Amino acid sequence: MKFHILNKIDYVILLCVITLSSFGILFIYSSGINSDGILVSNEYYKQIIWFCIGAVLMLCIAVFDYRKIKKYSKYLYWSILGIFIYTRIFGRYVNGAKSWIGIGSLGIQPSEPGKIIYILYLANFLEQTKNLQPLKRFIKAMLIMILPVGLILLQPDLGTATVYIPVFICMCFIAGMPIRYLALVIGIGMGTIICTVLPIWQLEIVRKAIPLVNILTNTKLRLIVLSSIIVISLISLAGYILFKSRYFYWITFASSIIAVSLILSVAAGKVLKPYQIQRLIVFLDPSSDPRGSGWHIIQSKIAIGSGNFWGKGFMRGTQSHYRFLPEQSTDFIFSISAEEIGFVGCMIFFALFLSIFLRIIYIVKVSSNLFGIFIASGILGMYFFHFAVNVGMVMGMMPITGIPLPFLSYGGSALLTNMMAAGLLMSIHARKLNFDNDVI
Repeated sequence: MKFHILNKIDYVILLCVITLSSFGILFIYSSGINSDGILVSNEYYKQIIWFCIGAVLMLCIAVFDYRKIKKYSKYLYWSILGIFIYTRIFGRYVNGAKSWIGIGSLGIQPSEPGKIIYILYLANFLEQTKNLQPLKRFIKAMLIMILPVGLILLQPDLGTATVYIPVFICMCFIAGMPIRYLALVIGIGMGTIICTVLPIWQLEIVRKAIPLVNILTNTKLRLIVLSSIIVISLISLAGYILFKSRYFYWITFASSIIAVSLILSVAAGKVLKPYQIQRLIVFLDPSSDPRGSGWHIIQSKIAIGSGNFWGKGFMRGTQSHYRFLPEQSTDFIFSISAEEIGFVGCMIFFALFLSIFLRIIYIVKVSSNLFGIFIASGILGMYFFHFAVNVGMVMGMMPITGIPLPFLSYGGSALLTNMMAAGLLMSIHARKLNFDNDVI
């Protein structure tokens, strides 16, 4: 069944993507103007070029039958892992991470398009293993996630690496993985964060000893507690194997989360760079370093608050034009937008993102091809995590992680990745009935 190219375009997604990207270009332009009204940056021009390239890619992917990529997903996955290794060795440093490759001013961040390849390969794996024993399936899926995350952490690019985790959780949930397995991943993640942050909080914010937190700061005490929890886990596991009691199962489950979190928190404390630790400190208390690391969050809040209901007007923001906001065209683009178009303009942005999220959920619901369903759910996890973390970050509700806002933030690698993902969504929707011959 062949059909016209216009029938393959999802106009809801297309309209939202074009609108958000257009707003992004406008505010990138505004961010490049100084207090004298002089344009001092050509980032908006580059973003227009990336947008035009991305639009062509998006439409080409929408026309292309995404199902043909399935057989190449494995080779793409291993290739991108090789590129990650190459980037770690021969890449160049940008913002503290060796995560870029390129020639001169032309460069790309491989971890961005790597997200799409990761989604494609994980979707292929989940479709092919739908009848596999759940635990084996989950462990193998975990390995697919751990390899790219580990290589990206070596760069080190903590912000980008974290995006791969919610994508994994979202796809595995749609794939029907047992909730307890996903809860294990979420629990270990949250436990690791808590065990990493608490010692910093005690040392830099509270500045007095707290008995419970001392477990995390005293090496000997930590080893005693960890050893005890491991023993409890092993005894409970033996009890579950012998008696098949759910009581022993849940004790093993909870104690394993605590034990792994304690171990990973030690690794996290050694892997985190000083500036990343400082970001955690100022997230907990921005006033602890108001002229240093806390400057970002404080100025961002001022910009958002000063926008009030209607905003100051396009190109009339003071925080950006007087250069109070760092990384204002990338990480803090939402702050500029909020200052210039106010609460009403931000609600328009939220409505556009919500439309994209709801449209993806609709695509997942109506599609009959599992490969396409898993891809769409992975893209939903990617988009939503980027949106939630970036907006939460500029509002001071989350630590600064350097995660851009989809379609709005400046950056060619991120924009191309997001637009290619939108093209995949259109391709999936156009072939939702899964006919074998509905291609051009």
